[in-house]
Amino acid sequence: MDPCPFVRLIVESLALKLPSATKRAGSGIHPSTTPCYAKLKIKNFPSQTALLPLFSAGEQPESSTSSAGFHLDPDSLRRLSSKPVVALKISVFTGRMGRTCGVTSGKLLGSIQVCVNLGNAQSRGCVYHNGWMKLGRGGIEPVARLHLTVRSEPDPRFVFQFGGEPECSPVVFQIQGNIRQPVFSCKFSADRSNRSRTLPSDFNTSNRGWIRTFSSERDRVGRERKGWMITVYDLSGSAVAAASMVTPFVPSPGSDRVSRSNPGAWLILCPNGVSISSWKPWGRLEAWRERGPVDGLGYKFELITDAGLTSGIPIAEGTMSVKKGGNFCIDNSRNDSALSLLLPNRGFVMGSSVEGEGKTSKPAVQVGVQQVGCMADAALFVALSAAIDLSMDACRLFSQKLRKEFNHDEQESFL
Repeated sequence: MDPCPFVRLIVESLALKLPSATKRAGSGIHPSTTPCYAKLKIKNFPSQTALLPLFSAGEQPESSTSSAGFHLDPDSLRRLSSKPVVALKISVFTGRMGRTCGVTSGKLLGSIQVCVNLGNAQSRGCVYHNGWMKLGRGGIEPVARLHLTVRSEPDPRFVFQFGGEPECSPVVFQIQGNIRQPVFSCKFSADRSNRSRTLPSDFNTSNRGWIRTFSSERDRVGRERKGWMITVYDLSGSAVAAASMVTPFVPSPGSDRVSRSNPGAWLILCPNGVSISSWKPWGRLEAWRERGPVDGLGYKFELITDAGLTSGIPIAEGTMSVKKGGNFCIDNSRNDSALSLLLPNRGFVMGSSVEGEGKTSKPAVQVGVQQVGCMADAALFVALSAAIDLSMDACRLFSQKLRKEFNHDEQESFL
């Protein structure tokens, strides 16, 4: 498997020094209670926003102080590498982030520009700026100063794409430029009658209610979604990963939506080496339907440690629009000692596209090269991608019907 070239453009060590009239006034308390933030912009890319900590004379920020950046895919690199330099514009604002009545809420304090040359960025790391810059021309009046480090590093990734919607048991292709090569196949099933068929006999579920049982099954028909599973096979036909719905998706009392207080859950499984039908858990994904001004799919993913199911380490949590979809991402850039035991390689881990509700979804999956030692490693991320995509359907309002593939077992009962 050959990866695709990606580059990460990183802006870190961000810090702001305001003019001397507003320096710290004792006890480490800054007289200004107004927050400051920066907007980062490259032409034809979505802007990024980062908070700016305030520093006084003599203080120097570290690389972990504040950071933001851009992920440049092969198409972007081809477009940007053809230019002598790329302008990175950083605008600094005071006040609240966001917009009010279509107007930016913050007050512009000043802007700077850093020139970036991406000609060799695919092969080696580059530093384009490291230090303080003035926000303004100076003159008689003192000016604010912004500290930042701008650098790039190669970030090669394997790219996969489902040939169809996960519930339709598609082939999964590896993408390399214009080449699409089949590398996995998927099998989706929706067996409502046997929700625990994939788990080993010694799998302990008593501590956290990984699989819930219900006293009145007949009362819940049509009011729960359960038993879904997608298995990933390599080209030889061996099962190399799976995603199994172990906690049904059920509506909260008096509503037709899955609530955050009672989410559905998947286990991401890998073969345990004992038999072809035996699995061990690698990760756990929870999903629910968020309430609020934006109708969203909430999710939380954690890696399972050797200590058991009760010691999972959360590594991704967020919300994406139900209408527009979004991108599920795992990034191990932060300095987390617990997480580094399970994901020893720092940086980008995986990303997966998720289409909005009711739209045709063929997830595109990116996996960092450092996370893949063999095809089976990549298959785990493919299974996770399928689970988050299927969660968009599992969290649909219960007043809405799902497509026939999700009710396969019920159809067979009438044949």
